[in-house]
Amino acid sequence: MPQQMLTLDEIEAIAREAHSGQKDKAGRPYAEHIAAVAEGVRSRGGSDDQIAAGWLHDTVEDDVLSREWLEEAALPRSVKDMVLALTRGEDEDLEVYTQRILATPGALLVKQADLAHNADPARLAVLDEATRDRLAAKYAKIRRLLGLTQDES
Repeated sequence: MPQQMLTLDEIEAIAREAHSGQKDKAGRPYAEHIAAVAEGVRSRGGSDDQIAAGWLHDTVEDDVLSREWLEEAALPRSVKDMVLALTRGEDEDLEVYTQRILATPGALLVKQADLAHNADPARLAVLDEATRDRLAAKYAKIRRLLGLTQDES
């Protein structure tokens, strides 16, 4: 009997629970970021699989869910592939990371939504100048490597 896939509501609950207690660089609850990414994917016309990947995009990278959990979860293969593509290794070369995103169907749209929220001027404004400048340069480089313009993030 085929395994019943998790619903988007269940995926949201899992992601929120996994990131509970976690804060972003500005000290805000991390759940705000993952919700903004999932909504950004939806508003860009993303599929349910892409929205699911939006909810889960940082879970493996942040070690709040394991690769083993992801592989065993009742998720479509495309969701798992997108989450893994969006998971940057600690010392992974940025070019390798962005090439993997570009090579994985659906992942670019999720990364677009992620970059849009990460680079939101209101979010960056609360950070100290050095952190704000470092992150702005990082996000600009990632956009360039992905072939995105500022308007597309």
